[in-house]
Amino acid sequence: MSTKALLLSGGYGTRLSPLSDIWPKCLMPIKDKALLEYWIDTLHDSGIHDILINLHYLSDEVKKFLERDKFKGLITWVYEDKLLGTAGTLIKNHEFFRGGDILLAHADNFCSANFSEFINAHHEKPKSSIATMMTFTTNQPESCGIVTTDTNGILIDFHEKVSSPPSNIANGAIYMLNEEFLDWITEQSEITDFSLDVIPRLLGKISVWHNEGIHIDIGSIENLLKCQTLERKNNEVHRDEWHYLFMKHPIHKLINQARERYEEKSK
Repeated sequence: MSTKALLLSGGYGTRLSPLSDIWPKCLMPIKDKALLEYWIDTLHDSGIHDILINLHYLSDEVKKFLERDKFKGLITWVYEDKLLGTAGTLIKNHEFFRGGDILLAHADNFCSANFSEFINAHHEKPKSSIATMMTFTTNQPESCGIVTTDTNGILIDFHEKVSSPPSNIANGAIYMLNEEFLDWITEQSEITDFSLDVIPRLLGKISVWHNEGIHIDIGSIENLLKCQTLERKNNEVHRDEWHYLFMKHPIHKLINQARERYEEKSK
């Protein structure tokens, strides 16, 4: 069975200001490669060759990135005049995903996981489960959605950004979904957000797969700087005209200035 992917990439990245004032969050540099390029390369290497990407903030910059020759035949993009929410984009484009499984990811996370194992875990999940959630271990559980599972690895409780979370096992905002899930979500009313609207309604029907690798939300400048120093897979650079202009963009200077400020503070 084939798998298609939805990469949610339209967010504003307000916590990354002033960096995000001039450059989209989804294209933030991780060293000399854009975050969204890591995602596309990783999914392609995992056997996913049909990817839908939603655009909104600074969409013209993201379009230029997606028009590169290396992405021809791989990417479909949709522009949202108003962001539809983490579940709303899937509902709006449900026909695109018919006929197979779906990998849905928030593309503002830097994630180093074995996606082939994640996909296989979804295929081997209990029949009563209609989705598989990727989790990770966090050192900031109060800022995440924290999960509780039963002995079979099925989600039985969910705590979204609570002050006293029960553990440090967090929702990675990366999901494998089957067609039964797609049927279910398109029949629901007033659903826009996965964490607030979808997960609470599907307790007992979501399997959990834990990522032992890296998982960082690059939504803060501190986390973006942390990603610059990490060991990374798929760090090969495609040196075309877009990449040449990308490396000359002022965003790199802003990141270096931010790094210098953080280093000065830590002295």
